[in-house]
Amino acid sequence: MANTKSTEDKEARKKLKRAARKKAAPKAKRTTPRGSQKKKVRKLVRGQSKR
Repeated sequence: MANTKSTEDKEARKKLKRAARKKAAPKAKRTTPRGSQKKKVRKLVRGQSKR
């Protein structure tokens, strides 16, 4: 991302960032599915309610 700290004008900063985003190399495709490292939620047991 371009360094836009020195740019005061919001619109100018927006243009700079957009241009930098277009110029940047595309990101590689994901190798692992999203959220694969996330802790899995266990299903609650049917039957007697948990108090």
